[in-house]
Amino acid sequence: MKGAAWPIAALLVGYPAWWALGFGGLSVIVLAVPMAVLLLRRRPIRVPRGFGLWVLLLAGYLVSGLMLGESPPGTYGELGAGRLIGYGMRLALYCSVLITVLYLGNLTERELPQLRLVRMLGVLFVSTVAGGLLGVFLPGFAYTSPVELLLPDWISGNSFVQNLIHPTAAQTQKVLGFASPRPEAPYEWANAWGSNASVLLVWFVVGWWVYGGPRRRLFVAVVLALAAIPIVYSLNRGLWIGLGLAVLYVIVRVGGRTRVALCGALAAAALAFTLSPLSSLFAQRLDRPHSNDIRAFTVSATLTAAGHSPVIGYGNTRNATGNHRTITTGKTDWCDTCGHPPLGSDGQLWLLIITQGFTGAALYVAFFLGAIRRHWRDRSPVGLAGVLVMGLVLLYMFIYDGLVTPLTLYLISFALLWRNS
Repeated sequence: MKGAAWPIAALLVGYPAWWALGFGGLSVIVLAVPMAVLLLRRRPIRVPRGFGLWVLLLAGYLVSGLMLGESPPGTYGELGAGRLIGYGMRLALYCSVLITVLYLGNLTERELPQLRLVRMLGVLFVSTVAGGLLGVFLPGFAYTSPVELLLPDWISGNSFVQNLIHPTAAQTQKVLGFASPRPEAPYEWANAWGSNASVLLVWFVVGWWVYGGPRRRLFVAVVLALAAIPIVYSLNRGLWIGLGLAVLYVIVRVGGRTRVALCGALAAAALAFTLSPLSSLFAQRLDRPHSNDIRAFTVSATLTAAGHSPVIGYGNTRNATGNHRTITTGKTDWCDTCGHPPLGSDGQLWLLIITQGFTGAALYVAFFLGAIRRHWRDRSPVGLAGVLVMGLVLLYMFIYDGLVTPLTLYLISFALLWRNS
């Protein structure tokens, strides 16, 4: 795409290429550089309401870096390359998404029409569905990316970095008691796939159904039918809850024939799903809430650790001693179920609490709550969709880590609301 909007098109439409190269979610950091240069050329720069909250969040994260060398009681680990890399990447991401918001908000309607931006997000949803299907039918697909080959081992070997630069189609986990693939392509984690799929689905429907003709609507119907396969195979209860609440939100906020048509379509889709083989897999997942104990332990340990630095946190995640089953720390040959995810990895809220204290978590919540409050009366399709996404952000912060790609999509959705006003 020519003109000032090319970095956004490169980010959203070209995302599969970034993923294939090994940049994936880091692409927003790369593209934030030309965005910043182009943005500085069009001063004065317009800023959205609530901008100060995100600036304070960034400032707080800088201050939290003072605690990187500390470990609260009940945790282990020393200051090393992994902790510094994680801190640096999160800081770069927070800055990059802020630049992206400002860039989008300062583009004119002529430079980047609102509908075109919405449809770009819809294109990324199609890529998400394609990646999900790849994870279902070719779960073992993985390869060493060019970026991975170029990076030194001490960086590429870091587990956090590895998830970002090593393209894989799915995570194989024993959620149902046996090994089963959970789609993650073209993103960094299976949970990131679930969060992104729900957010992008909202914009896909707005851009390609609400503002589409008969052909586009037929295309939407086909893509959504295909999307049901990886959505169910993701075994992602958070995604399912989010979609259910999204449907309820739309039914409540629209009226007249639109509501009647939506209820009819929903009933038909529910019947088709019940009669399909996917329904049995859905029921099996509901019968096996195996991750509840793990989440309960990790959240409890996160809150306990954060209590020792409640204002500025610890700058990065920490590993707790023991897990919900044993005091043993880490996996061993005789205990492959020992160990657990790092503290703060069970949701963006818990991540903020451990990295930036309760202050950072409060700023994050206030930022998105403020967006809902300011734009609630906007009943245009983009306004309704944007407020819905802001609500999903607040829901998902309890169960999904917002890094890396989810946070980018959250802030782009925020920018759409800002532009719409």
